[in-house]
Amino acid sequence: MQIIARNEYIKSIEPYMNNNVIKVLTGQRRVGKSYMMRQLRNNIKRLDQQSNIIYIDKEKLTFDDIRDYKDLYHYVIQHTKKKCKNSVMIDEVQEIISFEKALRDLNENSSYDIYCTGSNAKLLSSELSTFLAGRYVETRIHSLSFMEFINFHQLDHSIDSFGKYIQFGGMPYLIHLKLENEIVFDYLTSIYNSIILKDVVARHNIRNVNFFDRLVLFLADNMGSILSVKNISDFLKSQKIKLSINTVMSYLNYLVNSFFINKVSRCDVIGKKIFEINEKYYFEDLGLRHSIVGFKQKDMGKILENVIYNQLKYKKYTVYVGKNHDLEIDFMAEKSDQILYIQVAYLLKDTKTIEREFGNLLKIKDNYRKIVVSMDDFAQGNVKGIEHLHILDFLKEFG
Repeated sequence: MQIIARNEYIKSIEPYMNNNVIKVLTGQRRVGKSYMMRQLRNNIKRLDQQSNIIYIDKEKLTFDDIRDYKDLYHYVIQHTKKKCKNSVMIDEVQEIISFEKALRDLNENSSYDIYCTGSNAKLLSSELSTFLAGRYVETRIHSLSFMEFINFHQLDHSIDSFGKYIQFGGMPYLIHLKLENEIVFDYLTSIYNSIILKDVVARHNIRNVNFFDRLVLFLADNMGSILSVKNISDFLKSQKIKLSINTVMSYLNYLVNSFFINKVSRCDVIGKKIFEINEKYYFEDLGLRHSIVGFKQKDMGKILENVIYNQLKYKKYTVYVGKNHDLEIDFMAEKSDQILYIQVAYLLKDTKTIEREFGNLLKIKDNYRKIVVSMDDFAQGNVKGIEHLHILDFLKEFG
């Protein structure tokens, strides 16, 4: 099977290959973690043909007998070859009970080079940070960025291609399907059900799946809106769904930990204080979001926000919703000593919209880069030092 390179991730992993550090690839199911492992496996073989690769895929029935850390340890030992490097590669490692105990022991032996993938942030972060502190590096794998999407689908860098991207999303397997509504959304619905049922409902023993689905529907409808646990709970109560605030909080955490949605906290632009209430939620993949509520033209503003948030995370920025006194900045993104302030608008259709989007950024009194992103045909240049970029130019620059 052809493997299309996702070089952005390979570059971030390569410095740690053949080092005594466990490489952990995390992300939502079906975003391409297994293919990244195959690409890494090919690279390992290319660099060292004598290397021995011990590959375990916990989604395959073949490896069903590997249930806990003892099974994992014994399997690796049985398949180890002497006098060569042994690359241990484990897909969906969180399915193995107390996996970290085996990894810790194997990592002490310099003949092993360990890689693993996982689809549950809470499980991985808690176990790894407790038992493998300082011994692992995590790389988050996302669904395809726009530049990856047009590469995978052999499309040009155009507004038509962007339309396909925001409608169908970036799940890698779509390259095997016709980009037609019925075909794509049947597939995406099956992926949604798999994520929700396997990584959330079954793992956390949620009994009332209907209530949970209504919560996901609410999040999809309110993507990019400032939300609190209380107003989510109040809305559900208005729909005759009684969920306590604690239950709503737990359900939100389950969705975040499965990498299905991303929670974005607010940060004070001046004092850099992080606020612990009233966050925004964006979807890891827009196609999956549309499989829940449909693709609607009226949502274009929030869809653009989701695209830009995902692109910033793909480029490894830490992203917040900015708060400057009583004004909201759509995104404040930080990486190393860089800070970006970004306002997003579908179209700057009137003077009021222009004044709001540019005015909010003009009120930030520092020298960091400030950008308004929209889909206006005339998006270029700047207003009093505030850049105006078309969405395609933004995605190309940050691609």
